[in-house]
Amino acid sequence: MLQFSFLLLLALSPVGFESAKFTGPWDVPALQKAKVEPLWAEDSNGVKQVYYPGESYKGKPTKIFAYYGKPDGQGPFPAVLLVHGGGGKAFPDWVKHWNNRGYCALAMDLAGNGPNGRLPDGGPGQGDEEKFQDFTLDNLKDMWTYHAVAAVLRGHTMIASFPEVDRNKIAVTGISWGGYLTCIIAGLDDRLKAAVPVYGCGYLHENSVWKENRLDKMDAARREKWVRNFDPSTYLPGVTCPIMFINGTNDFAYPLDSYKKCYDLVKERKTLSIKVRMPHGHIWTFKEVDAFIDSNLNATKPLAKVDALETKDGIAFVKVYPTVPIKKAMLYFAANEGPWQKRLWETIPATISNDVVTAKLPMGKPIVYYISLIDERDYEVSSNHLTMPLPTVK
Repeated sequence: MLQFSFLLLLALSPVGFESAKFTGPWDVPALQKAKVEPLWAEDSNGVKQVYYPGESYKGKPTKIFAYYGKPDGQGPFPAVLLVHGGGGKAFPDWVKHWNNRGYCALAMDLAGNGPNGRLPDGGPGQGDEEKFQDFTLDNLKDMWTYHAVAAVLRGHTMIASFPEVDRNKIAVTGISWGGYLTCIIAGLDDRLKAAVPVYGCGYLHENSVWKENRLDKMDAARREKWVRNFDPSTYLPGVTCPIMFINGTNDFAYPLDSYKKCYDLVKERKTLSIKVRMPHGHIWTFKEVDAFIDSNLNATKPLAKVDALETKDGIAFVKVYPTVPIKKAMLYFAANEGPWQKRLWETIPATISNDVVTAKLPMGKPIVYYISLIDERDYEVSSNHLTMPLPTVK
């Protein structure tokens, strides 16, 4: 009885809870410590082709294809893991983008493909069927998300062993489904020094482009297992590195209500950049992504820090901590009704005084709103958004 009471106390204590952080189907320590041997292939468009071992798929070994590049010189250099989205692939130009900025970079294919199509020993494809297929607890490791996350963690382990890579300065960024994966990876891999999910987030079962046609069609028990094991909302509370969330107000796949619930799960060291009607695609030229990773890996001046948005007497206000002067501030707002993808966003100039940004809310029907800042480098950061009824004129 005494032993049982001790174990119960340990399980309920903060230390016990932290040490038992849920890591889903992944053996994270094994993926971090594995010896991942690269198999180098030909040079391609200024970067190297490389293969490395993946997880077993349906009982058979797999191989992952990637592009790897480094800047000129010996290093050690910081490094970035590049995670493509749905319909994407390993992009050599994305690698070169980071090489030109002084980083080693690895862009891995997450659809079982090589440079010329399907690999004979590739893992699962990246279609919706592979992401949401019927599964049980016995075959979680055949799911696409399992293989994709493991491929990135294995890629991290591999490049951390390269002599030209500073293993203490490695970040990850992913686009769309790659952003979804980045949210999970950031919550699992405590070696990372920064993470930037672009578009992708969790709470897909509550609001996303896949809710109606995929997740709503699962029976309740299977949907619960999918969310528990593969939705980023399960892993985001475990993020320990600085993380930036960047998305558009009208994103077709990852709407702002689910997005906000995700970034709210991260309590510290987060930055937001919400852009009005930002296009969705394999875009790796957002200046804020580069600047955020630079500031955390190369100690350049960081993006402005923004406190939580507040409202009082019809005035929205937020405290900011800029590292370079802010040249513009604005309040964005839209009617709080209808699908997020179709909402019409409007702008009101905001006032900056003593590092407090204020804006008077428009009178009328209920709205959703947030404040954005643009500094002298043209980097845009945002507050969280609020949704509430407007005060009425007396």
